Amino acid sequence: MQHIFYKGTDETKPTLLLLHGTGGNEESLIGLAKEIDETANILSVRGNVLEHGMPRFFRRLAEGVFDIEDLIFRTKELHDFLQEAAQQYGFDRQRIVAIGYSNGANIAASLLFHYADALAGAILHHPMVPRRGIELPQLSSTPVFIGAGTNDPMCTAQESEDLEALLTSSGAMVTTAWFNFGHQLTMPEVQAAKEWYNSIYV
Repeated sequence: MQHIFYKGTDETKPTLLLLHGTGGNEESLIGLAKEIDETANILSVRGNVLEHGMPRFFRRLAEGVFDIEDLIFRTKELHDFLQEAAQQYGFDRQRIVAIGYSNGANIAASLLFHYADALAGAILHHPMVPRRGIELPQLSSTPVFIGAGTNDPMCTAQESEDLEALLTSSGAMVTTAWFNFGHQLTMPEVQAAKEWYNSIYV
């Protein structure tokens, strides 16, 4: 998968896995990652799917309607890539914290839904429930931050609440922060994510 890797200055920190929104690329969230933790490794990945020329991490049939077969395939593809990247760059595979926005948050959530050991934690900005009606793996205390907008037209409040409930029921430690905005990523949300991250990893 097309990506960039920046070696961090503090080996005690996790590796930050950056997953962009629709139309973004591997450069899109670098500033966000440095705001969260400027000393951690950064592994930023570009989605392998194109929708009208815009990179995404998996196909959708319509807005808010995921191509589940492709989602499953792309989730495994990303999971396998993380193993390869850990070997290539020499970071701890068991200490990856995802930071995803929109489509990137959805593929990060899908990693949690399909693989018990995929992530050591996740910051999900405006995610949706990737799949319904499946049994999740045991996520034993995996810390997850969900950033949600009360006026988000693409990701309803119900989506965020359902995702929190599903992850919590599988053992994850979920913190959901609400902001009176739409689907955009705002500085108050970034600051809340940073405070959450610092409470766990610093």
